[in-house]
Amino acid sequence: MKPSRIFAPMGTQDGLPEEMRMKRYVESVFMDQCRCFGYGEVHTPVFEYGELFERGVGPVTDIVENELYTFTDKQGDSFALRPEGTTGIARAVIQHEMYKKLPLKLCYKITCYRQEDPEKGRLREFHQIGAECYGSAKPQADAEIITLAYMALKAIGVDRL
Repeated sequence: MKPSRIFAPMGTQDGLPEEMRMKRYVESVFMDQCRCFGYGEVHTPVFEYGELFERGVGPVTDIVENELYTFTDKQGDSFALRPEGTTGIARAVIQHEMYKKLPLKLCYKITCYRQEDPEKGRLREFHQIGAECYGSAKPQADAEIITLAYMALKAIGVDRL
């Protein structure tokens, strides 16, 4: 039966002008903070080989068992829509041998997907911004990412952090 109205799929939402202005502003502030701290922006594909997430986060995790949108192509290869940013970023670091120049500081703004019941208050399609630092065992690296996030949140007007 055809629906009487057209709706966005459950668990997704349209980006209307006012929300898009706010989204772009938040992304811009975050990416500016990342650049100030020496982080370079990186983009990865929306989908990866499914086994990447099984290896990266483990085969018996909520992400792999419940949240992963998977599909098989005509050649029989299994793919998954990315549920988060870290795994794809780590894959790109290895594939492009970026680990040869450590420490490596990367940031991203991406769209992610999860096959989870949207009634739980979570979206099936959502946006994520993040920063990753590879190759430093010093606690200053963690402190730097915390400071970066703190400064970005303060810059967009979040109080009482």
